[in-house]
Amino acid sequence: MKKNFKTLNSFLINLPTPSNISYWWNLGSILGVCLMIQIVSGIFLSMHYTPNISLAFNSMIHITRDVNFGWLLRIIHANGASLFFFFMFIHTGRGIYYGSFLKKKVWISGTLIMLILMATAFLGYVLPWGQMSFWGATVITNLLSAIPYLGNSLVTWIWGGFSVENPTLNRFFSFHFILPFILCVIIMFHLIFLHEKGSSNPLGLINKVDKISFHPYFTIKDIFGFMIMMLFFFFINMKTPFMFNDPENFMPANPMVTPPHIQPEWYFLFAYAILRSIPNKLGGVVALFLSIVIITTLPFTSNLKFKSSSMYPIKKILFIMFCMTFMLLTWIGAKPVETPFIFIGQLLTLIYFMFFLINPILYKFNE
Repeated sequence: MKKNFKTLNSFLINLPTPSNISYWWNLGSILGVCLMIQIVSGIFLSMHYTPNISLAFNSMIHITRDVNFGWLLRIIHANGASLFFFFMFIHTGRGIYYGSFLKKKVWISGTLIMLILMATAFLGYVLPWGQMSFWGATVITNLLSAIPYLGNSLVTWIWGGFSVENPTLNRFFSFHFILPFILCVIIMFHLIFLHEKGSSNPLGLINKVDKISFHPYFTIKDIFGFMIMMLFFFFINMKTPFMFNDPENFMPANPMVTPPHIQPEWYFLFAYAILRSIPNKLGGVVALFLSIVIITTLPFTSNLKFKSSSMYPIKKILFIMFCMTFMLLTWIGAKPVETPFIFIGQLLTLIYFMFFLINPILYKFNE
């Protein structure tokens, strides 16, 4: 028992940490808090939710109106997903900018976390059984029909029938509940891989000397980060709780009425824009999957003495362009499929993938 306590103590408290890491390194711990918020609020919501197509929408109304502080739990869980993705995108961007991706096991496990988180969020978006939930589930699951030979059978198997129905909602609820706990296990491996060699730093140098204890120097910074995050989170929950919600989702699911513009939540819009920019259905599905998985190529295409982009002005400009492309793709994803948005989306998709092709060339040029 004493040995385990000492290991935990050295793992969390006495961990040697680079003395020059900034507040950008707070994002990992903030994401941990976001996960805990989602798990706790989700467990309480599941106590009152009914995964049945006839009762799901009414159970959400029951939670909001009749359960003590149910309205708050629902808002926290819904906006918590947006908060989670907001910080996850910044965390990933920081890793790209400062060269943290060169820790291969940490980076690949982080990409896996992102993929599972996206799957969890998609499954959760279906559960309220509003108009956008139903049609979003129909459109996204239908994408699998593009897979040669197996596509249609796979879609029918996932649906549990010939359309999005009660079996679909039941299994989506089950997977939405279990995936966060699987996520916790992968996050533990992510942290173990990170602590094998320690955190990266803004200079991107491997420094085994200039390190200080994690506690109290960085626990104070983390606590300050939590306070700012919670202030921002509760301001949104109390001031504009439905800012990220689609108005269509306040209406019960109706298979006979298709919304004029089907779109996912804002954190999927960049991938949705990439999907729509490819005229071929299978090509669009492949591009959608690659838009996330392609970041795993970064550790294998980069080899520099200085790992951080801050040391290379050209790479700084390239990274800023990549961030702007990501934000513009998010904007395009919310626009209707018409001129000029189709062409702009195709151009931005090309620029998005070009970043991962140009990056290795710049690394070779700077060697």
